[in-house]
Amino acid sequence: MRTVRTLRARAAVGAVALLTLAGCGLKSGSPMADDVVPGSVGQGEPLKGATLTVTSKNFSENIVLGQMVGLILKAAGAEVVDRTNLPGSISSREAVRKGDADAMYEYTGTAWITYQGNAEPIDDPRRQWEAVRDADVGNGVAWLPPSTLNNTYTLAISKKNNAKYGLKTLSDVAKLAREDPSAVTLCVENEFASRDDGLPGMEKAYGMKIPTANVRKMDAGIIYTQVSKSDSCLLGEAFTTDGRIEAMDLDTLADDRKFFPNYNAAPVVHAKTLAEYPVIAELLDPLTKRLTTQVARELNARVDVDGQDPHGVAKDWLLKEGFIKEG
Repeated sequence: MRTVRTLRARAAVGAVALLTLAGCGLKSGSPMADDVVPGSVGQGEPLKGATLTVTSKNFSENIVLGQMVGLILKAAGAEVVDRTNLPGSISSREAVRKGDADAMYEYTGTAWITYQGNAEPIDDPRRQWEAVRDADVGNGVAWLPPSTLNNTYTLAISKKNNAKYGLKTLSDVAKLAREDPSAVTLCVENEFASRDDGLPGMEKAYGMKIPTANVRKMDAGIIYTQVSKSDSCLLGEAFTTDGRIEAMDLDTLADDRKFFPNYNAAPVVHAKTLAEYPVIAELLDPLTKRLTTQVARELNARVDVDGQDPHGVAKDWLLKEGFIKEG
C-alpha cells in the first residue's frame, strides 16, 4: 500500500492563510460583459433573471475552464460575475462550498486526497468521481459528471530521443533502467524527487531504480526545455495536459500500473444553487463530454505557449464548437 500525499496540496498550504487574511477577496469580481447567446446549449435562456458567480484556481487550464462555465451560463440568460483566478486550490473550493461562488471545474484527485483527506487514490476514474461526489454531499458541494480530461503526472521524452528508445510506458522506463542504467537521466522538481507520490513511489511501484547521480532537480518550467533541447534529461516530470508537450515535440509515457492518481476535471456547483437552478447540469454536461486531455493540451498551449488571454481562448473555442454564438 502506498501513501499518497498529493503534490497538488502544496498550492493549498498558502491558501489557508490567504483565506484568513483576505477572505473578503472572495467578494470581489467583475461582471462578464460578453454579448453571447445560446448555440447548441442554453436555448430559451433558462437562466434569465439569475445572477451567478463563477470561480477557478489560478493556473491557465482552470482559468480557461472557469471562463467556459461563465460564458455558457451567460449565453443561457444569467448575469455572470467572474471571480476566476483565485490563489491556490482552497480559495476556489471554499468559495463554492460557502456559496460565495456558484460553479467551477474541480479535479477529482485533488478533492479525494487534498480536501477529503484520503491516503489512497481509486484507480477507476468513474469510481473515484462517485466517491468524491458522495463524500461532498454533506459539504454543500454538488459534483456533476466528469470529463475524460485527466491532468495527472507523467514522464515526457523528446520525440527525437524516443526514436532511439521507443518508450511507451513507465514499465518501459523501468526495463531500460535495468538494462542500461546510465541511459536514464531524469529531471524533476525538488518535491517530486522526495515524496511518496512522486519519484520514490513511482520507482517502488515499477520496480525501477534510477541512480541518484542521474536525477537532476530544477524548476518545473525548465524541465520541458531541458527534455526538449538538452542531452542532460532523457526524461522529465510533466503534466499530461500541459500545452508545452506538443509545442516542444515531446512524447508522454503511459502510467500502465496506474500509480498516479486520476485528476479528472468535473463541474462542481454550490448545492443550493443547483437545487434552485437544476438546468445548470444540463447546460454544462455537453461541454464536459467534449473536454479531453488532448483538448486541454491545445487550449493550454494557446495560453502558455502563444500568450493568449484565457478568456479569449475559452470564448473562441466555445464559438468554434457551436456551444454559444455572438449576440
